[in-house]
Amino acid sequence: MRALGIDPVHDTQTAFRALCDATSRPGTVADVGSSPADHAILATLVDHEVRTWTDDGELRSALESQGRFDPIEPAEADLLHTHGQPDWDVRECSHGSLVEPSEGATVVYRVDGLETGPDSALTTVELIGPGVDGTRRLSADLPASELERLREAQSTYPRGVDAYLTSGEYVAAIPRSNDLEVV
Repeated sequence: MRALGIDPVHDTQTAFRALCDATSRPGTVADVGSSPADHAILATLVDHEVRTWTDDGELRSALESQGRFDPIEPAEADLLHTHGQPDWDVRECSHGSLVEPSEGATVVYRVDGLETGPDSALTTVELIGPGVDGTRRLSADLPASELERLREAQSTYPRGVDAYLTSGEYVAAIPRSNDLEVV
């Protein structure tokens, strides 16, 4: 992934740690150490077995050059990546099964703003569930309608879709194990 300015050892290790931190504490923001964070995350997660869809031409080219990308429809992808609101419906992504809920898709959204805390001009969700003491608020530059669709995609726990929101060099997780409410 050097074509994207990502060190395949150091940067992907840092991104993996940030993903673990963000996932274990949903709704918090972790520093990926690379910008844009979504590129480092995909460089970390995509291998030859992960069916990936992205609308980012530069990222697609970099993955193709390493033999890590085959064109696939969003509904069939294991990992989806989009800048802002996608032109596909997150509710149609794989939700896994009761036997293999881990086969649910992971969606990485690149957004132009990501904040934590009580007051924000961005769309805010409130999270409850594992890794959250009480409730936690996360705000992102995504339309409320997209976050509602994500909520619906996650409503069949343990099945569902895991989501990561990235902005700059930061990432926040909304795992399928958490309930979210658009406020």
